[in-house]
Amino acid sequence: MESHDKPHPLNPEVVESLKQIDKISLSPLDLLPHEDLHEKLVELVLAGVPDGIPPEPASSLQQVKDALAREPVSDLNVVVFGGGTGLSTIIGGDSRSETWINDPFSGLKALFPKTRSIVCVTDDGGSTGELLKDLPLIALGDIRHVLLSSIQLAKLQELYGLTESGAAQCIEVLASVFNYRFSETPESCEQLLSDCGLTTQKALPVVIQAVLEKIIDNLFVDARLQIALRRPQCLGNLILVSSVYEQIPRHYGNSVLHAEPEIIRQNLHRGITSLCVILGADEQAVMPCTYVPAELSVRYTNGVQVTGESKSGDARRGYPVESVCVHFCKEPEVTDEVLQLIKNADIMIMAPGSLYSSLIPVFQVPGIADAVKNNTHALKILVANLWVQAGETDLSFTEPDRKFLLSDLLKAYDLNIPGGNEGLFDKVLCLSLKDVPASVIQNYAVEGKNPIYLDREKVRQQGIVPLECGIYSTSSLREYGVIRHDPKQFALVVRTLWASFVHIPATEKQKQATGAAGRNGKKYLTSMEVPCLRYRAIREYLSDITIEFQGGSQKTIQTIRDTLQNILWLHKDIPFSHLRFVKGVQCVANEDWKRNQNWDKVYSFFDPDDSLVKIRQDQFSSQTGFEIAFLVAIGQGLLGNYAERKEICDVDVKNNFLGKAYHLYLTSPEKRNCYFSEQELAYYLSLSRMAQDPHDLRHFTRLVNGREGFTPPGLLMGLLYAWYLDNRFASHIEYKMAVIKIDPSDLIPEQVRMKSRREKLTVFFREVVFGH
Repeated sequence: MESHDKPHPLNPEVVESLKQIDKISLSPLDLLPHEDLHEKLVELVLAGVPDGIPPEPASSLQQVKDALAREPVSDLNVVVFGGGTGLSTIIGGDSRSETWINDPFSGLKALFPKTRSIVCVTDDGGSTGELLKDLPLIALGDIRHVLLSSIQLAKLQELYGLTESGAAQCIEVLASVFNYRFSETPESCEQLLSDCGLTTQKALPVVIQAVLEKIIDNLFVDARLQIALRRPQCLGNLILVSSVYEQIPRHYGNSVLHAEPEIIRQNLHRGITSLCVILGADEQAVMPCTYVPAELSVRYTNGVQVTGESKSGDARRGYPVESVCVHFCKEPEVTDEVLQLIKNADIMIMAPGSLYSSLIPVFQVPGIADAVKNNTHALKILVANLWVQAGETDLSFTEPDRKFLLSDLLKAYDLNIPGGNEGLFDKVLCLSLKDVPASVIQNYAVEGKNPIYLDREKVRQQGIVPLECGIYSTSSLREYGVIRHDPKQFALVVRTLWASFVHIPATEKQKQATGAAGRNGKKYLTSMEVPCLRYRAIREYLSDITIEFQGGSQKTIQTIRDTLQNILWLHKDIPFSHLRFVKGVQCVANEDWKRNQNWDKVYSFFDPDDSLVKIRQDQFSSQTGFEIAFLVAIGQGLLGNYAERKEICDVDVKNNFLGKAYHLYLTSPEKRNCYFSEQELAYYLSLSRMAQDPHDLRHFTRLVNGREGFTPPGLLMGLLYAWYLDNRFASHIEYKMAVIKIDPSDLIPEQVRMKSRREKLTVFFREVVFGH
């Protein structure tokens, strides 16, 4: 019988492993979570020394934490790039939020008083978009937003002798004034001053109070600015505009200022910096990336290209974004001040925000990306967004069937920034979700929001160090169940990373940037028209066309003109050359509508006989219905009087009905009034499945099987036109074009041909119709 007292033989591998472990000296840092040293230090700073650690290593960790807190950073030059909420939040909190006044002096500006922002200028929505209609300026909304967030406690105390409590009260009034919005024209300056709280709350220093009252009064006195008061506005934007216009002699009217870019540049700079100084921000706290008006153009993977930041932000194309480009009114320039800030920066941060409409437009301004890359001594950090953004980052452009990951974010920057990512940033900060309750993530998912998850290895393969940390606000999570960047936590993280950057040797030297454009080199485009000139041209065009509405009052007619103006302003891709055939809009009473609707339910058309867009009366009652009807007719109008005649004949074989033959006979070239050349028109007809008669090149036919529906080329042109501008306007075409998403099978050749035709139609509309 085997004895139970006999010792069990030791496994040699286990013995050897234990010997190796015994040789290792355990560092207190090994007791912290994470593998990366930078992440360990950030965790230590944000969460403190973990519970349960023995006294000696706990004391060592506390000493490290205390040393990191004492790291001197107040003299460091920090430059932050971005736009909108993401940028303002990390600088000093979201100044548009109602809760901002509870803690307005935290963020980067608190630890790094020499923090300066370089701001995107492609915004064209809201109050900013209203200003662009009338004034020859860059987009100012993001600048106003960041300026307010950049006000520093120390400067308010230094300039005006305020206590901390007095400074907080000052901020409360400034937030009320700058965030005040109105939709009706103010009756008077006094009324506006009262409504915004400037004269009813006595908490501002005398100098700030007097300057703001004068600036606001200038809105009513300066004839160049009075037009802006007639539109829905944010008062903060108007204050910024008025500060700029105070610097410009009044004999320079808006109608001539657009031709004086240097005057605009100089006085934009003066107006912004003077307001920064008066309000208690650094003189260079907020710098536009360029003083040249610019707009964003987005191309999707289905080939459609859409112009306008606000329009692309609202788009739901169902396809990933392939690329973006910025159009400028003239050769874009970067000021020497901006280039000097970048050159002297110790830390550069790419703020969180919309992927395609926040950072990329800044770095597409020639000279900025190269300047960042040529500064090889700075710490460079990209801050990833917390959430995917519908229409932008909800689909991966490399693998559309899966969600957007952090590596996709980096690839998008690499593809759309001149020269790619190399030398632009070497670390990316992303949200750590380990302490976020699953219920909170589920609540966000119900709203259609999902986190951008870190795929660590793929990020490392791109040469970027991923750093996962808790840079969200724990108080917001606890009190409101929401996740947002915390400005105070973020500043602590940056200070920690700076300390590790300075004191911990890097394993690899940063590659010297050459400043060359590299594989992703892009030339800037100067095809954009100054927005206010375009708006004026739209207004002049509409004043010359006829609006026929039987029984309609002058007010009704003017409402239709205003609606048309808004439609043409929104759809920036419509060139004026598309309107040259349209002489007016005619409302046709429902009972007088004689158009054959066998093939469609589109209640509008372009009539080449009188060059009028004709819309059935019931379509005028719905703004969306009217917009669709107008756009479809504009598209049809591009064909002009291309058709001399059209015929539909039954096709019978031995008394069996097989279908119909649609015959189209083109107007002779010398009589034709059409947007397209002879070759372009023939090509389009072939894409719409019309066969050209080899014996009569003006004769095209199409066979329609049995009782199948059919979209004639004129209607197809109109529907595709509306679909291209906004795919929600033509569900029939959206259904047809969905074949582009399908991977065609070699087993079904017709499917391959169909997909090819749809893709060629998209390219035709992008390149020939809209001229991209």
